[in-house]
Amino acid sequence: MKFKYLQTLILIFTSAVFYGQYSPNNAVTTGPENGSLVIAGGGRMGPEITEKFIALAGGKNAVIIVIPTAAGGEIDIDNVWFAKQLKEFGASNIHILHTYDKKEADSESFITLLKKADAVWFGGGRQWRLVDAYGGTRTEKLLWEVLNRDGVIGGTSAGATIQGSYLARGDTKNNQIMMGDHEEGFGYIKNLAIDQHVLARNRQFDMFDILQNRPELLGIGIDESTAIVVKDNEFEVIGESNVLIYDGTFWSREGSELKTLPEKENVFYFLQNGDKYDMKERKVITE
Repeated sequence: MKFKYLQTLILIFTSAVFYGQYSPNNAVTTGPENGSLVIAGGGRMGPEITEKFIALAGGKNAVIIVIPTAAGGEIDIDNVWFAKQLKEFGASNIHILHTYDKKEADSESFITLLKKADAVWFGGGRQWRLVDAYGGTRTEKLLWEVLNRDGVIGGTSAGATIQGSYLARGDTKNNQIMMGDHEEGFGYIKNLAIDQHVLARNRQFDMFDILQNRPELLGIGIDESTAIVVKDNEFEVIGESNVLIYDGTFWSREGSELKTLPEKENVFYFLQNGDKYDMKERKVITE
């Protein structure tokens, strides 16, 4: 009798895993074990974001690499916007790394600078271009080594989305398709989809297109002039606007007992400058 009961339990557990109803590994959202991330939502960035990135890199003499590849087309290496902004804030050791050719991204000559980089910044554009250029190459591997050395990886707009494991708006046809022909980001944060320009472009409902099909993911939407600074499994919001959290719950400074809320599949809430969030536990840090 006991053996038959045990068999039944094993069958239920195995079936749940097979059909995706019980998938603890897929449900856990975790950040990088080493280093930091600065993930910005696009648009104009205030000084607090740039200054934080430089500080995490190790200061104004840190080796910083800017990758503008997401912009597409012919890129003027001498006129990359964030490189100029870094110089305005006193950073002195800035390098541009760019190619559309995976063979070049896999070459020794191309990756030399990455071996000693303290920080990397991805510019805006279309995030799938970063995948096409660097995915699966030695460049992608050495980007991880920047974090392993306790460096920092940052990015804005497309350079924000690429840092999640799920590549939102990754379709080559247009940027309105949330689940496109490119669905895998660089995965510095596991089990996460990141959207950007969220409030500025009225994108606050778009994340549900992904979460209805991939409910195990945590969704984060970052508005313009705003960023999250990630360390391990937690982040803090910096900047002028808001970050939207899609974790199936609701949070408010004034509580939610008297609020009429939609179903958990359709709910999100806002965080702002100074707020902190635990991605692994999927809850706001209030202490």
